[in-house]
Amino acid sequence: MHESPNEEPSERTNYSSAAYPPKPVLLEKSQNALRRSLLSLFFYALLFYFLFDRNISYIAAILVVIIVHEMGHFLFMKLFNYSNVKIFIVPLLGAFTSGKKQTVSQWQLSLIILAGPLPGIVIGLVLFWINLNIHNPTLSLLANSFLIINLFNCFPFYPLDGGRLIETLFFRENHVIRLIFGIVSIVALIILFFVMQSYIMLFIPALIALELINENKNQKIRDYLRLEKINYYTDYENLPDKDYWLIRDCLIFSFPKKYAGTQAGRYEYGLSEPIVIQHINNVIKVNLKIDLKGFKRFMMLLFYIIVLIGPFVFILLNTNFQKPL
Repeated sequence: MHESPNEEPSERTNYSSAAYPPKPVLLEKSQNALRRSLLSLFFYALLFYFLFDRNISYIAAILVVIIVHEMGHFLFMKLFNYSNVKIFIVPLLGAFTSGKKQTVSQWQLSLIILAGPLPGIVIGLVLFWINLNIHNPTLSLLANSFLIINLFNCFPFYPLDGGRLIETLFFRENHVIRLIFGIVSIVALIILFFVMQSYIMLFIPALIALELINENKNQKIRDYLRLEKINYYTDYENLPDKDYWLIRDCLIFSFPKKYAGTQAGRYEYGLSEPIVIQHINNVIKVNLKIDLKGFKRFMMLLFYIIVLIGPFVFILLNTNFQKPL
C-alpha cells in the first residue's frame, strides 16, 4: 500500500521535470500476515480436497510438510536479520517465504535456500527408517510426503529451491544465463509434468514464461538506468524521490497497456500507483555479496548433490537390506 500527500485532486500541481514530489510511502500490513497465512492454508486444503479427491490424512500430511519446509526458510531469514519476513501459502502452487535485506550474502542465501528442503528430507528419512519394521500406513504416508515434496524441490530447475541455489552459486547477476536457465527449466518442467501426468500443473511453466518476459523488459529498464547513472542497487526506502519518478516514467513507456491512462512526465500520484510501486520494487535489486568462491563454492555444490542424491542411496540400501536372501 502507499500513502499520498493529504490534498484534494483539484489542488494537485503539475510538476516540471526539475521538481519531483516525495515518492509514496510504503505501509506494511504485518499485523494481518498470520491471519492471511492461516486463511490461505485453509483454502489450499479445501482446493486440494475437491480437485484431487484426496483423504484428510493425505491433505494433513501435505500441509505439515509445507509448513515445516517454509519454517526452515523463515527461521534462517530471521537468523540472518532479514526484515518483514512472511510466509505466503498459494493454493495449488505451494508456498513461499519472503523477506527484505539490502545486502545479501551468497553464503547466507545458500543456507536459507537449503534450510527449506533439508529438514524435511531428514525427517522423511528418519520416519522411513523407523517404519521399516513397523509398516504403519500413516507413518509411510508422512515419510513419503516429506521425501517426495522436498526432493522434488531440490531438482535444479527454476523456481524450485535447487534451481535457485544453482542460480545463486553461479549466475545470479548474469541476465543472459538466467534467461537461458529459465527456458531450460520451463522445458524440463513441461516434460516432467507430462511424464507424471500432472497436466493441471502445466500452468506453472506458463507462469515462469510470463515472469521471464517481464524480467527481460525489466532488465532493459535497468540497462537504461545504468546508462543514465541511476543506481538501481538499492531498496525502496533508500530510493531517491527523483529516481522513483524517472523509473516510473521508464515503466510507463515500456508497459503502455499496463499503465494506460498514466502519463509519463506528469509527476503526481495516480490510481495505478500501488502497481507502480510493486513494479519498481521488481526493478531495483539487492546487493549480492560474493563470498563463495573456489573451494567454498565447490563444497556447497557438493553438499547440494549429496542432499539430492543421498536419500535415494539411503532408501535403496535399506530396502535391499530388508529383502530376505
